[in-house]
Amino acid sequence: MKISIFGLGYVGTVISGCLAREGHDVTGVDISRVKVDIINSGKSPIIESEIGEIIKEAVSQGRLRATKDTKEAIDNSEVSFIAVGTPNKKNGKLDLAYIRKVSIKIGEALKNKKGLHTIVVRSTLLPGTTAKLIVPLLEKFSRKRCGKGFKICYNPEFMREGSSVYDFYNPPKTVIGAQDEESASLLRKIYKNLPGVTFVTPIEIAEMVKYVDNNFHAVKITFANEIGALCKRFGIDSHEVMNIFCKDTKLNISPAYLKPGFAFGGSCLPKDIRAISYEAKTSGIKAPLLGSLIKSNQAQIKRLVSRIKETGKKKIGILGFSFKAGTDDLRESPIIDVVEELLRKGYKIKLYDRSVNIARLVGANKIYIEKHIPHIARIMCASLSEALCDSEVIVIGNNHSEFKDILKKVTRGQIVIDLVRIDKNAKTGGNYDGIAW
Repeated sequence: MKISIFGLGYVGTVISGCLAREGHDVTGVDISRVKVDIINSGKSPIIESEIGEIIKEAVSQGRLRATKDTKEAIDNSEVSFIAVGTPNKKNGKLDLAYIRKVSIKIGEALKNKKGLHTIVVRSTLLPGTTAKLIVPLLEKFSRKRCGKGFKICYNPEFMREGSSVYDFYNPPKTVIGAQDEESASLLRKIYKNLPGVTFVTPIEIAEMVKYVDNNFHAVKITFANEIGALCKRFGIDSHEVMNIFCKDTKLNISPAYLKPGFAFGGSCLPKDIRAISYEAKTSGIKAPLLGSLIKSNQAQIKRLVSRIKETGKKKIGILGFSFKAGTDDLRESPIIDVVEELLRKGYKIKLYDRSVNIARLVGANKIYIEKHIPHIARIMCASLSEALCDSEVIVIGNNHSEFKDILKKVTRGQIVIDLVRIDKNAKTGGNYDGIAW
């Protein structure tokens, strides 16, 4: 396949060499004469394991060349990859100057080209940037419509500096953001020899995946470092602690707890976070990530209160208010915080949770309710139908099986705020949504 790659920085250079190595006819494009000349001399403009040898071989065999001429590259290719930089401005905002420039140049080059051309964006972009910036510029300067004169895809890269060639050939996943299967199939063909799972998804989701990956990586590093500082304070081996931690692939290194929904609660997480944060603070150890967890959790609670207020309704039915389905434990249940806030503001609340039976609570649960929330019993309902009756807003607080078919039981006028996405197939929008999905 004939491919042009715009931007011969780190990502562009690596994918240029690797795609040429796979047998494609590749033209690299860059505004820098120095980079163009380096590539054409059979050398790499970046220092990276293996890429120098790959480029040397590809250039010598005539499968790779570089140019500053956008029109030449477009005319001699079927698909173009955009791999220009997207640095931060001083205030942290993404600088899209290079994206704008390359989009305009590609658009101008497409104006008189016959046939359908596919553009694949690999630069890291916030969700919506491809649709709201790149596509309009391409349409304006090419005088063609997206989907007819050209196709657009978003294909994030997951390569690490120092092992980028290995990562290209061994991706953890391949993500293709596409508007149609025809565009996706072209990329499938290009990557047909690569292992791993391929996901075809809307462009905005593909854009966001890259940011989620990078931010989570930063969270993991920061988390490990803060735990390391605390372990050093306690005089224990942090590497041994984290090695044991990582062996748990059921709850720790796993999809567990990584489903957006609502705040955490219960008798363990809030208590243990406060304890470790206090220890760090009194020991003079800065652990801002751990210290921010409770505040972030409280922000999620405030989001729900705000969402309820936005409805303009005053009669609220809450289904499932223990901190987790299948338990009667109300200690530090975030839903209780929401209930308290709404009661203070004059809302009429109905609560229903099959697992919570005030008459049978004993021990710590009974003491907690009598001391902290004695008024809860007065607003509890004995049945689901009682809670639904007359409620204008229904909040689904946990994923108890009893609530699985709740959308079939509510009336057209009732607003449903689902914190757990009880029905994955239900369409959002209108009177049904969540606060984190």
